[in-house]
Amino acid sequence: MGRKAEGRVGFIGLGTMGREMARNLIEAGCTVRAYDVRREAIDELAALGAEAASSPADAARDADIAITMLPDTPQVEEVIHGEAGLLANPPRGRLIADMSTISPVAVRRMAADLKAAGIDMVDAPVSGGPIGAKNATLSIMAGGEVDAFARARPFFEAMGTTINHVGVPGAGQAVKLCNQLICGINIQAICEAIALGRASGVDLNQLREVLLGGSAASWMLDKLGQSMIDGETGAGFRIDLMLKDLRLVQEQALSLAVPLPGTALVTSQYLEARAHGEGTNGNQALFRVYDRMTNQSPQPAG
Repeated sequence: MGRKAEGRVGFIGLGTMGREMARNLIEAGCTVRAYDVRREAIDELAALGAEAASSPADAARDADIAITMLPDTPQVEEVIHGEAGLLANPPRGRLIADMSTISPVAVRRMAADLKAAGIDMVDAPVSGGPIGAKNATLSIMAGGEVDAFARARPFFEAMGTTINHVGVPGAGQAVKLCNQLICGINIQAICEAIALGRASGVDLNQLREVLLGGSAASWMLDKLGQSMIDGETGAGFRIDLMLKDLRLVQEQALSLAVPLPGTALVTSQYLEARAHGEGTNGNQALFRVYDRMTNQSPQPAG
């Protein structure tokens, strides 16, 4: 669990990550008023001590900070600019932290609109996945004005352990996209190593242990390698969400004329995985692309 905190939080978006982050805020001592498009998600958090909200504006009512954790850029833009949105109905503390992974360009635009109305925005995407969200050990990379970040930081400390202010609005998202680029290519490299090891007849469990003890060690190899070996495809950060993040990476790169050939390759493999029904499976299911390429006939996704 993260550090103790106090204050009122309007929390919007109670998916796999958001639910655990909001729960940690409650356990840290915050009063959390929560909203999600799914009523059952609100009810689940209310059973843990949250107040139920009927809209984003209702969630932000009387809050020191409004926090959003949503799937993609359009959902965040709707929560900010929509009829019941936070631009027209800001939290009492006039501070918004978006912790989704979205477009840096969109963040800069929304932050400017909010600033013109006297509302501060911090973009604070996270790394660490569902495990980090559950254990309040997320890495949080934040963009925004220094004062706004300082006001948001006590709430971030209830959800994460590595918290960095990385620059102006949009900078947090830019750093997160660099993070996702590395994660995607790292997952691909692990898939290729396991595929080569399998074809070479080596013991894959031993292969993983040896690699974890040397310079090839990584968080992804530790957390996902065994699931790849075992053919486990379930819970975790979904293929669909990683593909969304890789799309954002490539949009940003194209806008800046930065070639990313490795990212382009792994994105095509994520597209192949989704085309074979893997979209709702965890990232480890990318290995099933290599099953298909090496004619290993994986079981149907599910």
